[in-house]
Amino acid sequence: MSTARATLLAWWLACRPKTLSAAVVPVMVGSAVAFKLEGFQAGPALAALVGALLIQIGSNLANDVFDYEKGADTGARLGPLRVVQAGLLSPRAVRLGMLVVFGGALMVGTYLATIAGLPIVVIGLCSIAAAVLYTAGPFPLGYHGLGDVFVMVFFGLVAVCGTVYVQLLSVPELAVWCSLPVGSLATAILVVNNVRDRETDVLANKRTLAVRFGHKAGLWEYAVLMSIAYLTPVLLLVTGQVSLWLLLPLASLPVAVRLVRRICSEAGAALNGVLVGTAKLLLGYGVLFSLSLWLDARMTP
Repeated sequence: MSTARATLLAWWLACRPKTLSAAVVPVMVGSAVAFKLEGFQAGPALAALVGALLIQIGSNLANDVFDYEKGADTGARLGPLRVVQAGLLSPRAVRLGMLVVFGGALMVGTYLATIAGLPIVVIGLCSIAAAVLYTAGPFPLGYHGLGDVFVMVFFGLVAVCGTVYVQLLSVPELAVWCSLPVGSLATAILVVNNVRDRETDVLANKRTLAVRFGHKAGLWEYAVLMSIAYLTPVLLLVTGQVSLWLLLPLASLPVAVRLVRRICSEAGAALNGVLVGTAKLLLGYGVLFSLSLWLDARMTP
């Protein structure tokens, strides 16, 4: 393999494409909410998607370099390959790549700010700051058990409601409800990481919730997050906000049950399969949830 091709492959791995469903799904669901409320706008929706992807990639690059520098990524790592730890890219190169990607996100945010004003500026800057501070700085969020809250808030509430806001210039109650399953499943991806890496995180002084409260607590957290995702459509139906179409995401429930069983019975590197499966579940659930909102808007009198 040529040097140029190997470098491109290393950057592709650094972006962690398997994690990008966490950026795509909130925008997909938020746009479906806007469509149901008769306010969908393709331009802002596309810009929100590009911005979300850039922030997610920037976060991945930041995690790669800062986890390495803090000693969380070592040769004992059980998770997918990290490019800095593996020596494929230098810390300096990844830092520079992170700045370029976040610069692109700011450019997209400038366009969205012309549409939606100051709130989008605040959301964008806070999202970038949180993406960096997750693993960087004197008080890295992920090292103090706050990573789960960060993911729930920014990949659920902020991302879904922000997508709705740039199209409707308001945040209806339905958007908040729809952010819950998205944030829950995105957080479940993190929980798999934390359960898998619990022993190495202890050595790196990374105090995730699985470290603070134990292995069983991590398993319970994963199960509760899955429950939130599948109870939300039912609650929306019971409260009369949507029609029966919103039960469509429940078609993916058997997959969620299998994943809960696997995380409870597997350990170590075997949990990488659960990690990938949870990311795929988020994407599949997001597609079904978005489709159900679209059908609810089209088919309900």
